[in-house]
Order: sequence, then C-alpha cells, then structure tokens
Amino acid sequence: MLCSMTKMEQRKALNVAALAARRAGKLIRDNLGTAKVVNETTSHDIKLELDVRCQELIARLCHREFPEIALLGEEGDCGDNDSEYRWVVDPIDGTVNYAYGIPHACVSIALQQRSTPAPDSYATVLGVVYDPFQNELWSASQHDGPKLNGRPISVSNRKKLSEAMVAIGFGKTAKIMKASLGLFYPLSQQCRKVRNMGSASLALVYVACGRFDGYLETGISLWDIAAGGFILERAGGVFWREQIGPDHKYRMVATNASLQGKLKKLFLK
Repeated sequence: MLCSMTKMEQRKALNVAALAARRAGKLIRDNLGTAKVVNETTSHDIKLELDVRCQELIARLCHREFPEIALLGEEGDCGDNDSEYRWVVDPIDGTVNYAYGIPHACVSIALQQRSTPAPDSYATVLGVVYDPFQNELWSASQHDGPKLNGRPISVSNRKKLSEAMVAIGFGKTAKIMKASLGLFYPLSQQCRKVRNMGSASLALVYVACGRFDGYLETGISLWDIAAGGFILERAGGVFWREQIGPDHKYRMVATNASLQGKLKKLFLK
C-alpha cells in the first residue's frame, strides 16, 4: 500500500489528472461531428465505443505516473483493489448529449484515498473536471484551492430560493424518475429557474463557480460526482450525499452554503 501522499506528490497527481482530462477531452471534441459507434443502449442511456477509448487513454496516462494506484471507472475497473488510492473516472459525463451532437459533456477525474479499513470507504483528495467544448478546466486538491482555468472560484452568495438557479437530474429508472418529477414541481414554483442539462459533473462545478446555486439528484453514480463534489466543497459549497445502493449509487444535494438547508428540506420531504 502507498503511504499518504506528500504535498508535492499530490500536486503531481493533480497535474497528471489535468493532462489526462485534456487529452481525453481533445479526443471527445475531435469526434463530436463523427458517426458514433454504440456499444449499448437502454431506454434512457447510451454507451459509446468512445467512452471506452477515453477511459483507456486516461488509465494509461495515470498508470504511467502512478502504477500502484487502482482505477474505478464507468467503463470498468483496473489495478489493485487493495491500493490505498484509486482514481475515479467518468470519461464522458453527458454521453447522451454527446451522442446527439450536443456539446455539453465533460471528463471527470477524482483521486480518492481509503479512509477506513472498510471495503468502500474513501475520501476524495483531488478532482478535475474538463469541458472540452468551452475549454474550461476546474480543479482542486487538499493543498490547492478550487480554480477554473487557473483562476480562483467560489460559490454564489444568493440566499433566496426565488433568486436561485437550480439543476436537477431525473435518473434512469422508473422509481428514480418518479421521485425526481415529484421534486421538480415544488422546485419550479420556488426557484427562479430549474435546469436539467445532462451532465452531473458540469452541474456540480457550475455550482462551485456560482453559475448555479444548487443541484439535486436522486440516483447518481460515484464517478459522476466524486470530482465535482470535491471541487464544490473546496469552493465553499456543501455537498451532502447518501449511498443508496451497492453499485456506487448515491442521492445528493449540492449547494452554496446559504441554500443548503432549504433545498435539502425540499429534497427529503
């Protein structure tokens, strides 16, 4: 097992994650207008061959610099499951948008450290989210403050729901969709606007830099939220989440600090 990373090692890991995100992002951007090879479709999701290629690219770059660190990704796992650290990767967050030619998708990479001897108890220590279509890279670590393209960011200071822009996700199963639709009506009545834009990672970093004031989701995967949620917390926001299933599934409320109580109360009704 690794010992805890030094500040210098963690900064190196952050730079590696940023490089991997940019390389995968270029592949995504270059292929936006091309015909997509679909590996799998369900009622509400699409898996592309490009998802796999992007994750393999990220895995190679990260493994080259940190061969002892495992990887947990939307497109599969690799490495030693007993490693103290693991990369958590969503190679294309917003795949359905991307498959339809909508340029709202991103690469999400987090690094997590095992926090207890329990099998699945980890704490995120750094995160990178890269939007290749806007060339925007959000990053943060335990030792480096939250940034967007190298400039410091912070959450909004809006305190009234009536002034808030809030994102919501509707999930992929009938049960989760029903719960989310039940939440949509009170949110739409109390907030200025509610948005569903199709990329959880981007919704989280939009909250982190003050574009959104909150984001709620009833069923979301760890690789969608690990990096963005960490960046949000480092930017002064609150990232409440609760595991709801064995396959890294969560429900979550992410906000600027001022609106956390009000939005969480609506969410848990």
